Amino acid sequence: MFHLSRDGRLTNVELAKRVGLTPPPCLRRVKRLEESGVISGYRATIDHEALGGGLEVIVSIEVGISDLKTLEELEATVAAYEEVIEFRRVFGRPDYYLRVMVADYAAYEAFQTNKIIGIPGIARVISQPTMKKIKVID
Repeated sequence: MFHLSRDGRLTNVELAKRVGLTPPPCLRRVKRLEESGVISGYRATIDHEALGGGLEVIVSIEVGISDLKTLEELEATVAAYEEVIEFRRVFGRPDYYLRVMVADYAAYEAFQTNKIIGIPGIARVISQPTMKKIKVID
């Protein structure tokens, strides 16, 4: 699994060589991992900076309501924004964490002002621009 998580485009022959198997049993193992859900899919990793997203901001959101319908609407609204590349509800405070990718500080200000502020239920927003990525496993 380690090798496929690092490079999902490995051929079965190359993967078999790396893990010390012949190709047929290697392929059977990969198929079993896919069928059991251990391997849930394959995807491309996008370089957001190459697409003009040079600023990543970690945003914490606290809500001031406990109405389930409002929370569901908040989650649907925020999840739909293309700038939001990760969105988690967590236990305790804050209630949510977001990873937001934008071009620069002006773009983030516009995102926060036009899209986040004013969503019903949001009581507090704290933004922390990323200084340096030390380890990322996507």
